[in-house]
Amino acid sequence: MSATQRRRLNDESEFDGSGILNERILLLVFESVKWDLQVLCLVSSVNQKLRAIAKRILWRKLCVYRAQRMVPALANGAPNGRIGGGWDALAKLMFFCSGCESTRHFNVSRPTPGHFARSSRFSKTSGRSFLAKRCRSDLLFVSDPCEHPVGGNEDHLGIYRGVFRGFMRSKTRACLVRRQVAFEESVRCPYCGTRIWSMTAARLVPKSAAGRLGSGDGRLEYFVCVNGHLHGACWLIPLSSDEEVCDDGSEEDLDGDYEIDGDACSHQTVTDGSSSSLGEDVLGGGPID
Repeated sequence: MSATQRRRLNDESEFDGSGILNERILLLVFESVKWDLQVLCLVSSVNQKLRAIAKRILWRKLCVYRAQRMVPALANGAPNGRIGGGWDALAKLMFFCSGCESTRHFNVSRPTPGHFARSSRFSKTSGRSFLAKRCRSDLLFVSDPCEHPVGGNEDHLGIYRGVFRGFMRSKTRACLVRRQVAFEESVRCPYCGTRIWSMTAARLVPKSAAGRLGSGDGRLEYFVCVNGHLHGACWLIPLSSDEEVCDDGSEEDLDGDYEIDGDACSHQTVTDGSSSSLGEDVLGGGPID
């Protein structure tokens, strides 16, 4: 028996369903640590076999555990099924602020690196503010902006992200295709690496998006990838502690179960993923008690 054959035999014998490679044991381990994100990142980086198990099972279980209302809505009531871009990409979107660099419609003085977000809040009510009127039947969850001071006299930078349900069948995608909007040349989705559309270039950014973010008209940009992941940035209007940020009032709130008292206005407290509208908190900084 050659050395190559012996190594192959040893590799196969290691994957006989025993020890840490047993999926049932892995599930019990992660349940005991309450689906700790950093532990899963470490485990999935050990070798290809564990990475494959994580991609097939563990990332989905983590997403379901950490976002128990948002994930069933995104998966259309079937959280054991597939999701656009994969469950690992959704997990990254839930827990990672993508940072910001200058694009052709949005300029920053210097790049802002991405970072792990200890907590984020996603809201489908906020998502409606990012949809053109003809696309309001789509379901989109959008996070509150993660605030980044940039120094000098510049306003603070707000970086946000979101995800569509069933983007391939959405009216937003149909509108992009019908208008023959070109993909961006130099930007890729930070979550799944696929090509993206600029919603600014497509002229599909409603004024309600600026109001929801606490920004100004023309002071924001966001992108949507072919898998329905959204990411973008805006310049935040400085607010005092007693000021409020509201939508423009042009649309009735139809998602009162995700809003504070069903009101479309709320105090803006956006600091590293804190909340400006009631939705689902997604915690990533260690186990959930």
